[in-house]
Amino acid sequence: MNRFLKLLFRNRLAAMGFVVLGLILLAVILTPILPLQDPYTTELGARFKGPFEDGHILGTDHLGRDQLSRLLWGTQLSLMVGFAAALMAAAIGSTIGVIAGYFGGRVDNVIMRAVDIVMAFPYILLALAIVAALGPGLLNALIAIAAVNVPFFARNIRGIVVTLAGREFVDAARLSGMSNTRIIITEIVPNVLPVIVIAMSTTIGWMILETAGLSFLGLGSQPPQADLGSMLGEARAALITHPFTSVVPGVMIFLIVMSINLLGDGVRDALDPRLKSGALSRPLPVTTVKRDGPIPAETDDLLAVQDLHTQFHAGNRVFRAVGGVSLSVRPGECLGVIGESGSGKSVTALSITRLVASPPGIITGGAVRFQGRDMIGASYEDLRQIRGDKVAYIFQDPLSTLHPLYRIGEQLAEAIRVHHKVGKEDLRQRAIALLKDVRIPNAESRIDTYPHEMSGGMRQRVGIAMALANEPEVIIADEPTTALDVTVQAQILALLNDLRQEKGLAIVFITHDFGVVAQLCDRVAVMYAGRIVETGPTGQILDTPAHPYTKRLIACVPELGQGKRVLAAIPGLPPVVDDLPPGCAFAPRCDKAQPACSERDIPLAGQAPRAVRCIYPEEAV
Repeated sequence: MNRFLKLLFRNRLAAMGFVVLGLILLAVILTPILPLQDPYTTELGARFKGPFEDGHILGTDHLGRDQLSRLLWGTQLSLMVGFAAALMAAAIGSTIGVIAGYFGGRVDNVIMRAVDIVMAFPYILLALAIVAALGPGLLNALIAIAAVNVPFFARNIRGIVVTLAGREFVDAARLSGMSNTRIIITEIVPNVLPVIVIAMSTTIGWMILETAGLSFLGLGSQPPQADLGSMLGEARAALITHPFTSVVPGVMIFLIVMSINLLGDGVRDALDPRLKSGALSRPLPVTTVKRDGPIPAETDDLLAVQDLHTQFHAGNRVFRAVGGVSLSVRPGECLGVIGESGSGKSVTALSITRLVASPPGIITGGAVRFQGRDMIGASYEDLRQIRGDKVAYIFQDPLSTLHPLYRIGEQLAEAIRVHHKVGKEDLRQRAIALLKDVRIPNAESRIDTYPHEMSGGMRQRVGIAMALANEPEVIIADEPTTALDVTVQAQILALLNDLRQEKGLAIVFITHDFGVVAQLCDRVAVMYAGRIVETGPTGQILDTPAHPYTKRLIACVPELGQGKRVLAAIPGLPPVVDDLPPGCAFAPRCDKAQPACSERDIPLAGQAPRAVRCIYPEEAV
């Protein structure tokens, strides 16, 4: 509950709606015990008293009745009717939607065609028709408002249930012998309940407004009983001469509807798992930096990552995704960063150019220096000059990074135009030259194609071309061959190697494949649980791995043409980085672990260029 409220109050408008609605509900709850005048007592001699006249805080209406008393009792009645209509519409509409979506076929067709017929009529006219048929009265107005909102819930819930009905957990429930009724109650309803709550929270305000509209027309609350709509309707005759009698109920309707709608938006955000996790939050243009401790001194490397720390803050949990990584790369050199999924490779790569989404990402320590300049402490404008110009990035999935609505040539031109002033025709020629550099055939015609018209390998080549657009000195390649087949992967690796040799590029290559490392990289750094556990020349690492984790990773690589052998696997799972074990993080999965491995932090030690984070290494370093 505390987490829900924290997420709710993160939306300031929702918090304001919560406070306003809370004050209104508090006043309504206390209405029976407050020293108010009788809301039905008329006194023609006290007609249209102004505010604070003769003890009437909000004045009196055309019959001399106390406005404050009628306002509070009328608000209580309007809220009760609105909430009751919302509950009724949600219950009936959701039941219809669940049945239609779950059973499908003819049942779905019959039910949804009936819903379509109801929705063919303007809802307010349909509500008027229902009240006309049933007769004026608050209960009949409640029924009418609930009835016209049933299709809204039915269609929304049916759309969710249709997708759920074909999911594996529902199929498993059927195979286990559960009845349809039990599946609906135990499997379907719990999954759609948050959607129902969200739909209610965002529509209840309009139901109160619709109820007030019917009462305003004289079809809802009947004299002497009053709700906000009937108060507004009775006061309209004196709107010009005594406007305050209309303003009082009008302002209350406005406050109720607006506060409920604002609160409903906050409830939707707090219950949506994507918004709850921050996945749909608008990230800042650069990763937030909150460094504590000394900043490492500059080195003579082209790119140097120095004791980098990156965390993700999710509620009370702190995920230490990168826990003190130090890397360096020189011109023309390729450094491979390898490890299991979740080891911190990609977060390290994104942290270099401060592309980790904030919130929730925060860089808490260390430095990243390009030609001696600290990119972590650089201003946004300075960082923009480096990003894509001097330090370029090749993302893992080009289909998600290329814009689907723009042609390839336009996107390549934009990558150049952001950093350099180049004429339109020159931009096109440079874009064609880039496509030729990455070995795309028929570059002159391909430049006018959209991303979806190209194969995965071709799109990845375009991603490489965009990285090369401004002749960078460093390229960070984040698993650029993972989604490609073996043949295309080999072509991409050969292309990167050729470009490195031709242009003297420095490459930081993120991967989980030792075969890729052996083919492309001069040096390799092995990561586990956000830290470097071993680093050194590629040949030495592959021939004589020192860390048990590195040895296990290499053993997992299949060997072709070497006869039959058992494919090795590392037991257990990588640790969750918000609860790392003391000492060596790999100790719980290591067959060489000793009590000393879990007693203290183990430094990265050895003689250059080899280093290993282990007190019982496989080989001397």
